[in-house]
Amino acid sequence: MNSNSEDLDSPPSPIPLDDDASQETAASMQTMEDHHPDHVVHGGHPDEGPMEDEIVDRSDDPDADEKATVLKDEGNTALAQGHFLEAIKSYSDGLEYRPHNAVLLSNRSLAFIKVENYGIAIRDADAAIAADANYAKGYYRRASANFALNHFKVARKDFKAVCKLQPTSRDARTKLAACEKRIREEAFSKAIEAEQTAPLSSTYDPSVLDISATTYEGPHPSPHGLLTDMDAEVALFEPGKLPREFVLAAVETMKAQKSIHKRYVGRLLIACKRYFESLETLMEIPIPTAAPSHDPSATPRLTVCGDTHGQYYDVLHVFERNGFPHRTNPYLFNGDFVDRGSFSVEVILTYLLFKLHDPSCIYLTRGNHETKNMNRIYGFEGEAKHKYDDKIFNLFLEVFEWLPLAAVVGGKVFVTHGGLPTDDTVMLDDVRKVKRGMEPPEQGLMSDLLWSDPQPFPGKSPSKRGVGYAFGPDITSAFLERNGLSLLVRSHEVKEEGYLVEHGGKTITVFSAPNYCDSMGNKGAYIHFDASLEPKFTQYTAVPHPDVKPMAYAAGMGGMF
Repeated sequence: MNSNSEDLDSPPSPIPLDDDASQETAASMQTMEDHHPDHVVHGGHPDEGPMEDEIVDRSDDPDADEKATVLKDEGNTALAQGHFLEAIKSYSDGLEYRPHNAVLLSNRSLAFIKVENYGIAIRDADAAIAADANYAKGYYRRASANFALNHFKVARKDFKAVCKLQPTSRDARTKLAACEKRIREEAFSKAIEAEQTAPLSSTYDPSVLDISATTYEGPHPSPHGLLTDMDAEVALFEPGKLPREFVLAAVETMKAQKSIHKRYVGRLLIACKRYFESLETLMEIPIPTAAPSHDPSATPRLTVCGDTHGQYYDVLHVFERNGFPHRTNPYLFNGDFVDRGSFSVEVILTYLLFKLHDPSCIYLTRGNHETKNMNRIYGFEGEAKHKYDDKIFNLFLEVFEWLPLAAVVGGKVFVTHGGLPTDDTVMLDDVRKVKRGMEPPEQGLMSDLLWSDPQPFPGKSPSKRGVGYAFGPDITSAFLERNGLSLLVRSHEVKEEGYLVEHGGKTITVFSAPNYCDSMGNKGAYIHFDASLEPKFTQYTAVPHPDVKPMAYAAGMGGMF
């Protein structure tokens, strides 16, 4: 098996159904978007997305084997095309005919991994192993899901089992070695932290990078061109001082697939880290009182976007439609700026450039992908090191650690990337007190805000992702009521229509990466909030981008996911 494939080299032990599940790689995913015209929707409730994973036992059906095979093949086709929710449904339907079939369980586990539902993927892998203890892929899927959850020692045990069952598999040995490497890196990081070394941002000096000795043809922050006075250059990167002309020129440079010089990127990241340190964990964002300067006829509004996941050309499409960030046209981007898409560097640099130009023109909340482990798995680490170097990547991580975790818009709308805490005593003041400057723990308030998802039934449940919780409409209503709020806006999940309204209209999910990973075929959406705080939705479809596939920089581990 090559490093990007999902299956193992040698065939597994005999099983009731052929295991010809997806052999897809990021490079082979097909673009399914039809590029329908953009349109605006006011209000509305798109249909629910994923189906429930409960299984009805139809194993007594006389054609059960044949029907299970057909559904497995349908699931494999959907998986290969990147239609992960369709694949999950087909495998689930097949499991009604063969509830304990290791292949169907393992294939569905893979599909759940693809949509980052690692908790339920582990459950399916457990069931596959229980059905056939010699089935290598069951261990492989379980290891992959645990790897994504940062449970490297648990994953190592299963990768060792795969190597024992499939001793000729190069892929299994490669993944085991990668797992061993992460365990060593984790131990090293803890040792470094114990020594309390100074953060890189306090020692890194961009001034030593001589732009004049390079062939750099990109923009300079000073209108006078390259500066020799380093103090004057540093001053340009203070919040509110970065010239808009430089920011817009940088956007055009990156759009043309050219780079901003590393010296300027270093200055940007150091300045942003220090600026975010000064902010509260919970932002208070007002609705503008003036119309957007680019469209005086429009109602004053704030634009809220969900995940953009490195889809730079779709971000630019939003700016083309809705105007660039400006104090009269502010945006709130609700986490997951990076990973998956292979233009993540351009996306996050654009947001940070606008932030330093004018902090009131753009607001950023942290997502679960603004974290070290997710960046290692889903491509941003490889991309940042490819386009710049390891020090720049580490500066990005420092910035991510200090991003705010939530916002209150207009005093009434609570915005956070994942979801709500399930503790029924949490108040907004508790959110304000959450400690930042760190990677998120597996449990607690920060984890809930970054990882949790809504569920349609009351109460709370363990998350299908394996981190955080699923929270019901009663939890949403109680949180909003005790904090004097009216609405929750969150992101974190692909939605076919780009958004979903649920919990009796009190929870909105907004997702702004159309045709996610060049394969999902979903629309993107953003929300306008004016003084009425009534959400108005705009949907749009994906636009073409340069021929660089999603996860192009995932450095081998991308094939696992």
